[in-house]
Amino acid sequence: MTGVYCKLVGSAVLWGGTWVAGRILARHMGPFSAAFLRFALAAAFLVFLTARLEGGVPRLTRANFPWLLALAATGIFAYNALFFAGLRTVPAGRAALIVAAIPAVVALFSSLLFKERFGAWKAMGLALSFCGVGLIVSGGDPGRVLAEGFSTGDVYIFGCVLTWAAYTLIGKKAMERVAPYGAVTWSCILGALLLLPPALATGLLRETAQAGPVAWGCLLFFGILATGFGFSWYYEGVRAIGPTRAGVFINLVPVTAVFLGWLLLDEALSATLAGGGLCVLAGVWLTNRRGRALESR
Repeated sequence: MTGVYCKLVGSAVLWGGTWVAGRILARHMGPFSAAFLRFALAAAFLVFLTARLEGGVPRLTRANFPWLLALAATGIFAYNALFFAGLRTVPAGRAALIVAAIPAVVALFSSLLFKERFGAWKAMGLALSFCGVGLIVSGGDPGRVLAEGFSTGDVYIFGCVLTWAAYTLIGKKAMERVAPYGAVTWSCILGALLLLPPALATGLLRETAQAGPVAWGCLLFFGILATGFGFSWYYEGVRAIGPTRAGVFINLVPVTAVFLGWLLLDEALSATLAGGGLCVLAGVWLTNRRGRALESR
């Protein structure tokens, strides 16, 4: 099992690195160009990977197309446009810790839409996660946020939370019709097609021609390593040890992002950032506490 655990840690490190790579790439091209090129590369790689692992990319049908299009519109188009736009002004570590609240938000909407039980532990975890996000965004001074409001970058990152939560919940239904790799592959293909018109309108051809080695290195990291290998390693872990135990490793993503942001981008580490991050992760743990206990039994 050592190889499985190493791959799960590797996927978390790669995903943590996307926040740093996104911060760097946002300096070189606009959000739509960056998002389109990322998923054009990822789609090409995933077509090959899906063919190897699942025997081929499933056909689009009238039954599965609306679900796959919804995945593309939320988790690929909207999330990544907001992701790159937000990282133009928001430090990578801070953004990653805000987005770490996604599991708690997913639990809230799962209870509302799918009637999943939402007990005291989940409510406490949700409140703790939101308090942690508030601490991160306010820098320990809630009065400043009330007086000045949220920055545009923070609003974009909050949008990432909502769009990825929607992607996760839609995926719950989409996976009933399409195998996981097929769903991810089609969402990348359709998402890239949705991103193409606004990317062309905002200078895709010019920005692609002007992109240097650093920008292309970030794009290859996104498309091949973070998306291709990151997803494949994670799903290998899910298959080997189960979704709940594998999902614990995702908590390493914001920790990795904060560390890499400090190491590579010279982003400051502060007590409020650390305290807010711990609140978010503790809230995520509490939100999922009952599910882990049930699976264990």
